[in-house]
Amino acid sequence: MAKRDYYEVLNVSRSASLDEIKKAYRKKAMEYHPDRNPGDAEAETKFKEAAEAYEVLSNDQKRQLYNQYGHEGLRASGGGGGFSMNIEDIFEQFGHIFSGGFGGFSGFSGFGGGGGSRSNRQRRGSDTRIKLKINLKDVRDGIKNKKIKLKKYVACEHCNGTGAKNGNLTNCSTCGGSGYVTQVSRTILGQMQHTSACPTCRGEGRIPKESCPYCSGEGIVRGEEIVSIDLPPGISDEMQMTLREKGHAARRGGVNGDLIVTFEETPHEHLKREGSNLIFDLNLSVPDAILGANVEIPHIDNSFKIKTDPGIQPGKILRLKGKGLPVYNSMRVGDLLVKVLVYIPKNLSRDEKKIIQKLQDSENFKPQNSRTFFDKMKDNLGF
Repeated sequence: MAKRDYYEVLNVSRSASLDEIKKAYRKKAMEYHPDRNPGDAEAETKFKEAAEAYEVLSNDQKRQLYNQYGHEGLRASGGGGGFSMNIEDIFEQFGHIFSGGFGGFSGFSGFGGGGGSRSNRQRRGSDTRIKLKINLKDVRDGIKNKKIKLKKYVACEHCNGTGAKNGNLTNCSTCGGSGYVTQVSRTILGQMQHTSACPTCRGEGRIPKESCPYCSGEGIVRGEEIVSIDLPPGISDEMQMTLREKGHAARRGGVNGDLIVTFEETPHEHLKREGSNLIFDLNLSVPDAILGANVEIPHIDNSFKIKTDPGIQPGKILRLKGKGLPVYNSMRVGDLLVKVLVYIPKNLSRDEKKIIQKLQDSENFKPQNSRTFFDKMKDNLGF
């Protein structure tokens, strides 16, 4: 399902101030708070959706990226494109906004307050990391809908990821379904109480009545998944991209980990990359450097011709504007820098040497020492 516009989620204009965004988020969070909507899955989804929208729109950098490129820009930068926070995480991150409302959400404090219900924190699967090879064409054009086959842990289809045969779960007898156990120890300061996740159910509070034979009660099996990736123009191998909840499945119905994509740029046959600029070394023969020439310049997936001026000097840089790569998250484009090199042959025939020797005494072939800026200043000042 397509993600909704964040401004629409919070019902604010695109020019809304941070205070307006905070007020709108508080209103939505209070409206869809799980305490007010017990057992309402749709309300919980909208509650998380509002938190996701606030996380982006309250951050200047993320908001600017979203305004320019939408959800795809956030996904490519590693700053969004999914939302892995659970209810407890949302309260921890944004609780300061709701001081006085719902008592600080103490009902979602995890291990707070004696024999209550089990923790709301879900188990999370491990992250998956892959390295994606890209070339200069990918950097210039971006990538749309690239399919990648991942080998990873997926939810067991026989038990729907519960780990229980026929999906039948029961309260853990060790913790009574709370998901945690409390130990009391005596110290010189008196009795100390320590709370930790239940070792039997691993903090889940429920265990299978009978383990699923296909996944041995874990709820996950080795499998494959096809993931689609979109990349904006201007990416580099210094960046990484995070796809939320596309990593390994979690045990017994938890939240998937993330897929973290790093990039490896394949070298081009003729061009070098420096940021958004491309560099090409143009080797000219001595006659071409002296007389000027029409030369072919290779580009990313084609080539074009330019004419060099007569007497062009080695080391000169020809800057071809806009022939480089797009700057990530910008409308700017880099340049193609053509560095002029002149090939000097080592082995000449006797006739070739005679021709060069005839030119040796010509004034045009004697080096002209160019006067520096400071030399010209001295002349002007009479030094």
